[in-house]
Amino acid sequence: MKRAGKKQPALDLETAEAVALQGLAFLAEDGARLARFCTATGLDPAELRARAGTGELLAAVLEHLAGDESLLLVFASGRDIAPERIGQASAVLEGARR
Repeated sequence: MKRAGKKQPALDLETAEAVALQGLAFLAEDGARLARFCTATGLDPAELRARAGTGELLAAVLEHLAGDESLLLVFASGRDIAPERIGQASAVLEGARR
């Protein structure tokens, strides 16, 4: 895991999207996690597949991960991403949607 206190560079849009896609892959690795995400967003699996690369869905993935600390920590640890990077990536995606 990234060292605490070590300054991370700012995220650009491409990196934020890559983090979100990793988050989507993480959710898809476990049927129960993916089902909870679909329930929370109101998307069915076909809609999820159709919208997988959109900024709106990627932002929703990061919001979902950030909304559950234990899920966020498992994701961040498994992908060697500092947990605070999820919030940074979310902010970048939200800013790009405006």
